[in-house]
Amino acid sequence: MNAPPENEVCSICHGHFIAPCQANCSHWFCVIVGNCIMLVWRHGSTLRPCKCPLCRRPISLLVPSEETVRVRNDATVSDVLHDVETYNRVFGGQSSSLVQRMQDLPFLLRRLLREIMDPRRTLPFVIRARVYIAMILSAIYIISPIDIIPEGVLGVIGLLDDLLIALIFFLYVAALYRSVLYFRHGGS
Repeated sequence: MNAPPENEVCSICHGHFIAPCQANCSHWFCVIVGNCIMLVWRHGSTLRPCKCPLCRRPISLLVPSEETVRVRNDATVSDVLHDVETYNRVFGGQSSSLVQRMQDLPFLLRRLLREIMDPRRTLPFVIRARVYIAMILSAIYIISPIDIIPEGVLGVIGLLDDLLIALIFFLYVAALYRSVLYFRHGGS
């Protein structure tokens, strides 16, 4: 389920989560009770993405929980979700560095795996097909004896091309899923 752990509290206001939102660093924050993460953003420069109060990584994407999206008809929730969508529209579509993409991998891959495995969720067919095709092609390359750097000749060093293909696969799939989240929660 797309929700914070039950025993956790918001790291900013130390209150229980009501309509929480998850940042791309995997930390959860309030968006309704104290409008916590939006206040952190507005307290600093509104021209740059805010940094996570826990890990200090730039927050480039905020994803509301399913529960928050379900109660979208409530006026206060609607206003705050509008602020989150504005934040995502401003900072979510920016290209990030390779380091930032590597740091976002666990967050994006965990969410993608949960979404692919959950029959109640709807991942666009085209995205799902692209993920499966990339996975099949990567697996074929990794399993096949034909390599750019052959393991038989160079031994362990020959595994580097397989690791590189796996890394490219994960980065590609994460970028695909990030674009889905961006368009769901703020992209136009």
